[in-house]
Amino acid sequence: MSARRAAAELLVAVMDRGLSLDDALQATPSFLSLEGRDRTFARALVASGLRRLGGVSAVLSRFLERPLPESAAHARALLHLGATQLLVLGTPAHAAVGETVETANAMREARGFAKLMNAVLRRVAREGAEILAALPAGADLPPWLFTRWRAAYGERAEAIARALLHEPPLDLSVKDDASGWAEKLGGFVTATGSVRVAPGARIESLPGFAEGAWWVQDAAAALPARLLGDVAGRRVLDLCAAPGGKTLQLAAAGALVTALDKSEPRLERLRENLARTRLRAEIVCADALEFRAREGFDAILLDAPCSSTGTLRRHPDVAWLRRPNDVRALSELQMQLLDVCAPLLRPGGCLVYAVCSLEPEEGPAIAATALQRGWRRGPVQVGEIAGADEFITPDGDVRTLPSHWSDKGGLDGFFAARLMRA
Repeated sequence: MSARRAAAELLVAVMDRGLSLDDALQATPSFLSLEGRDRTFARALVASGLRRLGGVSAVLSRFLERPLPESAAHARALLHLGATQLLVLGTPAHAAVGETVETANAMREARGFAKLMNAVLRRVAREGAEILAALPAGADLPPWLFTRWRAAYGERAEAIARALLHEPPLDLSVKDDASGWAEKLGGFVTATGSVRVAPGARIESLPGFAEGAWWVQDAAAALPARLLGDVAGRRVLDLCAAPGGKTLQLAAAGALVTALDKSEPRLERLRENLARTRLRAEIVCADALEFRAREGFDAILLDAPCSSTGTLRRHPDVAWLRRPNDVRALSELQMQLLDVCAPLLRPGGCLVYAVCSLEPEEGPAIAATALQRGWRRGPVQVGEIAGADEFITPDGDVRTLPSHWSDKGGLDGFFAARLMRA
């Protein structure tokens, strides 16, 4: 019951207060008071509720004469999570219905809706699965977002939407001996060299974590840094670096890395990761738009702030926190960041621009504008990165989609372009 209450309060924090799920997990006392299996269950429940929010809401609407009032946020969240247990997690009906109703009775904010929940959830248990299965692809996404993807990707949009319905595997970047660590961790080495293991394990308890042998990084997120080529001994600026996966990659490859980010708390996580992995980088806390350097860098990696719509497998809350006008505002910021990179890069230097977004305005459109402003493209060549040929676009950029590697657990959506200073 405590876990279900915590999950409801987490869902309210995201959907009604606008917090990211990561921030809500750090700021919700009822969740922080949980331990062990209860904490794992609460987190899995709210993540599943967000991942299937559109579809579960559509099912519930069939059995509600009218939506719950706006003031009933906790009751609405608890009802949604009860239906999620039935439709997504496969919780036995007697447990899902009984525990949800009992939790409602114990919560002042939801007590008046306990009888309604009992009636609705019993109908969901009998009829809901068939309704959910009949919903069209994209039903679990905000309509504005899926409409954008249909325009950008055509029929592939449905495959992308389907790829977002499942908890993703855990990808690791290792310092060395990928095959050895894959065997130790019960996983496998992906075509691009990441180690992929099943989700659900407590990361800190896995072999190799304490020794700093690896760090968590989606296989797609590991590609942009590799577009810089051999960085050993070269001065590389990692802009917007925190929490630092790409900084660790560059440092492990022998680069002299300057990692810049304007968030001191996020940089603290980077410092912890550097200490754990025994890697070195210069840390700078500053606004990238105002940063000046005494001498130019050999290469720059700009993993720009973006809508993050390519990461919905891991962060399903993002779909519901973003708004259509966010894409335009973020694309303007991305172009500003790209403009300030030119004087930071030595003549002939290389910049990789990357975003974990599926939106064309934040990817190909930025690259096209950069070409108009004096940059030239350094097209990625077939065979340049083992296992990545299918991600290379006709223009020579890199585009990964959640629907890639569908038989192996999918990928985050990334766009990366390699640009050269004229």
